[in-house]
Amino acid sequence: MLLPLGDDNSDRVLKPVVNYTFILINIFIFVFLQRFGNNPDFTYAFSTVPGEIITGEDIVTQSRVVQDAASGRLFRIPGLGITPIPVYLTMLTSMFMHGGLAHIGGNMLFLFIFGDNIEDRIGHVRYIIFYLLCGVLASLAHVFFSLFLNSNLYTPSLGASGAISGVLGAYLILFPRKRVRVLIFRILTQVPALVAIGLWFVFQIVNGIGLLGGSGGGGVAYAAHIGGFIAGVICIKLFTLGV
Repeated sequence: MLLPLGDDNSDRVLKPVVNYTFILINIFIFVFLQRFGNNPDFTYAFSTVPGEIITGEDIVTQSRVVQDAASGRLFRIPGLGITPIPVYLTMLTSMFMHGGLAHIGGNMLFLFIFGDNIEDRIGHVRYIIFYLLCGVLASLAHVFFSLFLNSNLYTPSLGASGAISGVLGAYLILFPRKRVRVLIFRILTQVPALVAIGLWFVFQIVNGIGLLGGSGGGGVAYAAHIGGFIAGVICIKLFTLGV
């Protein structure tokens, strides 16, 4: 397991106010609107549902009670509630919500480490557009592969992972040799960004291929990660024009 802990910011000029704002928005929504993941009605209403994006129509389903095969315990799976905004906008709202503490903690760590450098290179306004664009393209990649793999099109997806994957793609292009502090197999060391991010991307590819082979994905939208990363690699070249 490779966990990034920090990078070299000695060459950073701009204060990353947009990146900090993105982090605060994610935390605010998770704590006060999602109630630490205990408000499924809000979460399901503003998540991206592939079936809704494909049809352009809001889909409402009933909650259902299922029994865990191992423990025999009954638990409730919330249905899809009414989405009070155009369904296409959920590709924006979903990227600011998370499924649990580990989900938001990991995403915000990656965003904190890598996002500031991208903002420093392309500026505040361009970074806002770049981040949101990567998130939307990542959601579209998830929708496409859900349809292609004949997955459950009613399963909502959420999280900043797609947009952050775009940030990682951009970081790899702009700062491939920048040193990144990582924890790998309980050893604290430094590796080039090419290694740290490259290994992360290989992990996404391997698990994505596993989904193509029919194995479970543990609820992780690897297609969104891969799509967001590729979007970041391509788009950063456009966003650095004239910078």
